[in-house]
Amino acid sequence: MAEPSEVRDEAFVEFVLPEVEVLLRVAMTLTAQPADADDLVQETLLRAYRAIDRFDGEHPRAWLLTIMRRVEINRHRRRRPHLLDDPDTDLDRVPSARAVASPEDVVVGEGFEEAVGAALAALPDKHREVVRLVDIGGLSYAEAAEVLGVPEGTVMSRLHRARKRMRTQLVAAGLAPKPNGRRM
Repeated sequence: MAEPSEVRDEAFVEFVLPEVEVLLRVAMTLTAQPADADDLVQETLLRAYRAIDRFDGEHPRAWLLTIMRRVEINRHRRRRPHLLDDPDTDLDRVPSARAVASPEDVVVGEGFEEAVGAALAALPDKHREVVRLVDIGGLSYAEAAEVLGVPEGTVMSRLHRARKRMRTQLVAAGLAPKPNGRRM
C-alpha cells in the first residue's frame, strides 16, 4: 500500500501540475506584475498541495482558480492604503489630465492607462473579477462561470455591465468617443 505522502504527490502531479501554465496566465491578469504573479501561483500551489487529499478529482482547473481567487482576495484584505505623508507636496506629483491631440496619443498616453485602471478599480468586485478573467485573462464565459461558481449568463451580464460602466467613465474623462445616439 502506498504511503499517504506518495498518494498526495501523485495526485498533485496528475491534477495540479498540468494547470500551472493557466495559473500563471491568470495570475498575471490579476496582479500585472510578474513577481506578484509568481508569488500568487506559489501560494496557490502550496494551498492546493495541502488540500489535495480533499479534492475529488473533478474540474481541477476550476478548483485551482477558486483557490487562487481566494488567495488574491486575502492578499488585498491584508494591504493597507498608502496615506499621503504631505498632501500638498504629494499631490503635486500626481499627473493632471491634459487634452489629447490624436487617437494615437490616447492609446499610448499615460493618462489612458491610468483612466482604464481607475475605471476597472471603480467596478464592484463581482464585475471586476469577470473583466479580469474574461477580457484580461482570456477565459471563456464557461470557464469564468466555473471559476466564479455562477451561471454562464451571469458572467455575460456582469461583463456587459462592467464594460458599460468603464465606457461611461472613459467618455466622461474624454478618452473615448461619445456614443452616436445609442444608449450606453
